[in-house]
Amino acid sequence: MSLYNTLSREELISRLNKETFKRRTLSFYRYINITEPSIFRDNLYLALDKLRCNGRIYVAHEGINAQMNVPEFNIDSLIDYLNEIPELTNIPIKWALEDDDISFLKLIVRVRPKIVADGLVDDVFNTTNVGTRLSPIEFHELSQKKDVLVVDMRNNYESEVGRFVNAYCPDAETFREEVEMVVNELSDKKDKKILLYCTGGVRCEKASAWLKHHGFKDVNQLHGGIISYVSEIKQHGLKPLFIGKNFVFDERLGERVTPDILSKCYQCGQPCDTHVNCAYNPCHDLIIQCEKCSQKYEGCCSNECCQKLQSHSKNYKHQQLLLNRDQSSCNV
Repeated sequence: MSLYNTLSREELISRLNKETFKRRTLSFYRYINITEPSIFRDNLYLALDKLRCNGRIYVAHEGINAQMNVPEFNIDSLIDYLNEIPELTNIPIKWALEDDDISFLKLIVRVRPKIVADGLVDDVFNTTNVGTRLSPIEFHELSQKKDVLVVDMRNNYESEVGRFVNAYCPDAETFREEVEMVVNELSDKKDKKILLYCTGGVRCEKASAWLKHHGFKDVNQLHGGIISYVSEIKQHGLKPLFIGKNFVFDERLGERVTPDILSKCYQCGQPCDTHVNCAYNPCHDLIIQCEKCSQKYEGCCSNECCQKLQSHSKNYKHQQLLLNRDQSSCNV
């Protein structure tokens, strides 16, 4: 069988719409030595495909990073399978805050140089010397103290729609830019208590080790990330200190945590926190767009892309018309 998806997006959506069961979205990661990533990847793909899982999983010599969904009736089978793999036994699983069955349309399992594209040279620092892992409750309590500095280790398009109250959010578009920016801009605060957070915790593992390598004395990280924090805080009946939306890297593009709208539509400036990708595929830029502007620009990020999309649509319809005419002529 094929060890990769062969269906088009339209076929995938059609297949999903025909499903009569619910899916649950989850994520997990682990830094652990994988000696044969390619073999590990192929075995993983076969098993997850059999369980009808969809998602995006990265495998590297340094470990695994997975975001995926699974049919509810296969949850126990998935957990049993993961526990059968020595590298993944008892791996902590984080369940999505919101679910709508469309988080992932297909299964992708790829071998990568790293499970997070951090751009760091691991040989120059001790990647295992990570910060103190804080439980969600510990993070919640410490983040309210005046003598601590809460740092968002996510990209700017993530923090613009949701973040911890009073957090320092670097204006960086990539994780590689961000770790350098944090070290440089906080260089005079190396003696302060630093609290790092990210979506699921995986980026903070590398970031905390990088900060400690650069002389930061008291580095701490939110274990399990925002996903675990919001889930546990709500279970305890507490008011979350993370407000707005939690950006996620799947079809949903966000999970609502609180009603707060922190950002604005890129085109009209009205309060909005709905991320979309430009409908003109050669562009595909990620923007925040309100419903009114979505209709006005046909889901595009600009007038230019909107005009190109309309032109492309007209050309496509014209080609289809000619094709249909040719086929009719052949049938005469």
